[in-house]
Amino acid sequence: MKVTFPVGVLEPDEGLTLTMNVTDCPETEGLEDEVKLTELACDGEPLAILSTTRNTYQHGWIETRPSKKQGLVFVYRWRERKPDGGHAKRSEVIGSVSMLKTEANAWRVIEHRKLDVNADRFQGHTVTIGMLVNRYLETELAELRHSTANAYKSYLNSQIKPRWGNYPISRVKPFAVEQWLKGLDLAPRTRGHLHNLMRVLLNCAMRWELTEIGENPMKLVRVRGISKRQREPMVLSVAQFHLLLEELDEPFRTMVILDLATGLRCSELFALKWCDVLWDDLTLLVRRGIVTGVVSDVKTKYSNAGIPLDPALAEVLLRWQRTTLFKNPEDCVFASPFVAGKTPWYPWGVERRHIIPAGIRCGIGRIGWHTFRHTFRTLLDETGAPMKVQQELMRHADIRTTMNVYGKAMDESKREAHRKVVSLVLPSKVA
Repeated sequence: MKVTFPVGVLEPDEGLTLTMNVTDCPETEGLEDEVKLTELACDGEPLAILSTTRNTYQHGWIETRPSKKQGLVFVYRWRERKPDGGHAKRSEVIGSVSMLKTEANAWRVIEHRKLDVNADRFQGHTVTIGMLVNRYLETELAELRHSTANAYKSYLNSQIKPRWGNYPISRVKPFAVEQWLKGLDLAPRTRGHLHNLMRVLLNCAMRWELTEIGENPMKLVRVRGISKRQREPMVLSVAQFHLLLEELDEPFRTMVILDLATGLRCSELFALKWCDVLWDDLTLLVRRGIVTGVVSDVKTKYSNAGIPLDPALAEVLLRWQRTTLFKNPEDCVFASPFVAGKTPWYPWGVERRHIIPAGIRCGIGRIGWHTFRHTFRTLLDETGAPMKVQQELMRHADIRTTMNVYGKAMDESKREAHRKVVSLVLPSKVA
């Protein structure tokens, strides 16, 4: 194939014509489209003999075939280049037709596999953030804690994919991301999570060799006020807590007492089993958490620790153990009678149906599980506990979290800085 076009005009009566002889190999079955420039000439005089190859992105194709175990299945097929220059056929079963229903669903499942197929000849502009997100969801989410995985999945599908899904990786620029985050009507902390997730995605792209390896551009993005709260967390006074206890029946009363007196996260509180209570050592072991019914490891290695159990608090727990129907070592401390004790009460159901109404009835307002953790931290501060001790009782990995996020001074308690946390929570008249 010969292509001829004018180059330009040097003089009114003098022109140049550039002629190229091109070898064109059309695309077939997902293979590269090879275009070779073999000869460059000017007005018939040879200038150079050149050769170049353009690789296009290989998508592969999907077809169906019968399977003994799954019935009719979707199969993804593609070709891989061999070292000798030839091509080998490859295939991968995606899933059953009865489960996936449509070819579009099959493509969504296999999206990350398409990146693997083309990794050896990747061109940065061909892979989009949406494709990167799909692969991340497929391969990385299983390694995260259940609650973290749920949060990431929500952020990716509701925020990042709708805005950046069609953008090639190379076109996602720091300033554009910064302006996008600034314009979101979300809490600063949530915008910080989105920024971090964008950074994680681009790190994965470099690790998977889907883009050039270098400094992550998300490091240049600024998100102001991440640590600034839109609303100060409520901290209960001792008098308010006692009023709340009067509005609660068992087992919710014991739940709230134990939570405030220990500062446990609600996921840890409801995952407690009787075998975690070491009566002789007066120690409570925190070994697991439960989120949306899924039991997993605690938040950090510092969370997985024993915490002291004051004798007065141990007595409250012992009374509850005598009352409950579920008192075997492997039973949950707060096992739900509605499922024959197989699982604990659902914390958000308890909060919605019992704690919030009780707080409103006694004039405190809407409070929740995290209110008790903040109150515990404040009581530690007001009773003069050293910061290192507070960090260990709160089980924070970073002491700055203890200092900056939790706790708010209460004027009335400054006069009683030496009183003990448990004696504040459990005066004899309500114990």
